[in-house]
Order: sequence, then structure tokens, then C-alpha cells
Amino acid sequence: MELRPDWLPTGVDLETPSAARCYDYYLGGAHNFAVDRELARRVEAAVPNVRELAQNNRAFLRRAVRYLLDRGVRQFLDIGSGIPTAGNVHEIAQRVDPTARVLYVDNEAVAVAHSETILEGNEHAGVLRADLVDVPGVLDSPEARRLLDFDQPVAVLMIALLHFVPDSQRPAEVLRAYGDRLVPGSYLGLSHASREHHPESLDPIIELYKNSSNPVVSRTREEVADLMSPFELVEPGVVYVPSWHPDSPEDVWADPSESIVYGALGRKV
Repeated sequence: MELRPDWLPTGVDLETPSAARCYDYYLGGAHNFAVDRELARRVEAAVPNVRELAQNNRAFLRRAVRYLLDRGVRQFLDIGSGIPTAGNVHEIAQRVDPTARVLYVDNEAVAVAHSETILEGNEHAGVLRADLVDVPGVLDSPEARRLLDFDQPVAVLMIALLHFVPDSQRPAEVLRAYGDRLVPGSYLGLSHASREHHPESLDPIIELYKNSSNPVVSRTREEVADLMSPFELVEPGVVYVPSWHPDSPEDVWADPSESIVYGALGRKV
């Protein structure tokens, strides 16, 4: 068994792999453990471009945040934020406006612990350990009250999150509950894995993550659009992430569906 680092929060299970820590591994981070690396390497063996898929999803996050900043949004609620790596929301937002406010939310103790370290001394950003489905626990938390003004537009981000939320947790109702608390001009941004066009790429991940702490659920484009229904979709709607406001034509894959991740941004009207 791997030795527990001194900094590790109590209650962290080192015997069950975590999606957040595997994602950190795919992105080249160091905040993962042997059990995570073992699963991640098995995924790499089955899906050799999984690192590229993760990086492409991360690039979508950066483009979405820049899009929102260009439209005057200065408050961000990043739920399922994961373990901090380069290009976090607060880095992008506060480069444009040092007073932009960001609240990260995750239920993974390692992600929260490292976020706390990175954000120390940043009075306009914070982190909360909570679960997506506990809407009051997120929106009425002391950290949310300190950082976010819900009388002004807020961008809620759920990047690579909802494919870990089964239908039994009623994700559509959860998103509707968040939307009900937001004022017009607020946004919801999400990305979601799908086996719709390339099951050979996602099915091995679904199978390998089955016994992790975060089993994967695939949804179709239509199902992702249904999740976004409380919001008016920003053009081009629900598309594979390389096709969502690419920085240049060269960034669009020859077959964007090979990214196996849909992305979308919606505005509350």
C-alpha cells in the first residue's frame, strides 16, 4: 500500500481510484496516487489518445471562460473543478480583471486541499468541498456568500462533470435548481463525454471506471441539450468541443466527434 503523505486530508481512500486524480494524471499533474496511475495507464492502453482528449476538454474550458469575460461576466462558480492545473478559471479571469471572483467546488478531498494551497492569499477566489447535487449546500455556503453576488450574473461551469452523475441523481432537476437561483444574463457551461459516434473510444473508459469512485455515464447530444434546456444555447449549440469557438481553423479536428466530448454554453434569459 502507498504511504500516506503528511499533507493528505483525512478520509482520502488510497485504495480506490478517483476520476479527479486520474484526470490530473492525464493533464500531466503530480497530485495522483499509485491506484490512480494504475487505472489511468490501463485507460491509456485501451484509449491511447486519452491525454489528448483531456487536454482538448481543458482547452474548451479556457475558451468558454474567455468568451464569458468578453461578455462582461466577472463571477464564476466552477463545480467539479478537480485538481488545480495550469490554466485554471481564476488564472484566466483574473488576468483580464484582477477583481474577478471564482468559487471552485469539488467533493474530492485532494482537489480541495491543493486548491486551498494555490488560492492562499487570493481574496477573490476560494474553494468549497461539496457535492453538485447539494444545491443549497453550494449556493448558500459561507464561501458562496463571501465571493458571489447572485443579484448579478454568474457563470456556472460543470466541465467534464455530468458524465459522473447517473440519472438516479436527477441531473436535469439539479441543473434546473441552479438555474432558478441565477439572474438573467447568467450562464451555464458544461462538457460531457458521449459514446454516440465513437463507442470504441468511450466504452473502455466506461468499463475501466466501473469500479472507481466515479463510474462514467454516456449521454447523447440530444440528452446533453435536454440538460441545458433551462438556458438559451449560445451558438453553435451542443457540439464536439474542438468545434466550439476554436481559436483558429487549425484547432478543429478533421473529425471533431473523435474528441468524444460535447461542449455547450447557455445563457439564462
